[in-house]
Amino acid sequence: MNRIGKAFEHGKAFIGFLTAGDPSLEKTEEFALEMARAGCDLIEIGIPFSDPIAEGPVIQEADLRSLSAGTTTDGVFKMAADLRSKTDVPLVFMTYYNPVFSYGNEKFFANCRESGIDGIIVPDLPFEEKGEITEVAAENGIQVISMIAPTSQERIRMIAKESEGFLYVVSSLGVTGVRTKIETDLSAILKIVRESTDTPAAVGFGISTPEQAEKIGRTADGVIVGSAIVKLIAKYGTDAGKYVYDYVKSMKDALKRI
Repeated sequence: MNRIGKAFEHGKAFIGFLTAGDPSLEKTEEFALEMARAGCDLIEIGIPFSDPIAEGPVIQEADLRSLSAGTTTDGVFKMAADLRSKTDVPLVFMTYYNPVFSYGNEKFFANCRESGIDGIIVPDLPFEEKGEITEVAAENGIQVISMIAPTSQERIRMIAKESEGFLYVVSSLGVTGVRTKIETDLSAILKIVRESTDTPAAVGFGISTPEQAEKIGRTADGVIVGSAIVKLIAKYGTDAGKYVYDYVKSMKDALKRI
């Protein structure tokens, strides 16, 4: 079993997100290690992009801070390789297709392999177009993580049947960001997913509190949190490590109660 599968082996998985290079690549590595120490089961690393269409203001601003600080894709690869040498936690890139395409598919996925990256999420590459990367990703042992939105049952089944790694179930229509309430009938979506595949399903978009994590973790295989972590980094900057650790530990502890 690859590393992504292992993230779901010991109870409900907590998946945390960081924007690479916010406030610096050195700090991203430090924060990732704090997350791993706090019990994070899988870490998503966002490669910053100037037009992140799936992101709300919090992650958009983090992307702009990172790009303004001079973050490059090469720099992110180097940071990922350094991080991989210090932890066995699964690492997944989250980025848009433009940075991958402009870097070159072959070179990008070869570098993913060499850096110890386990998977990739590309929000703006729909199911019908993921063939742009699936072959070259597979050749390099990189799993392409599919996203499922609250859409038609047929589409959910179609995506689930061809999934690998884990399924990223989007809790709500719209962009990323903290939400006070999640209205989507997640249990109905997860029922369709489980009828279609054995791939674990983690829910993201809008989860920020231990109470939400525990509630969603009762039906999902894991929860994904991005904006709440990125907000801590925006608030505390280079000193955010302790706050990131405490937050991730509180979320993982909530999932352990299930």
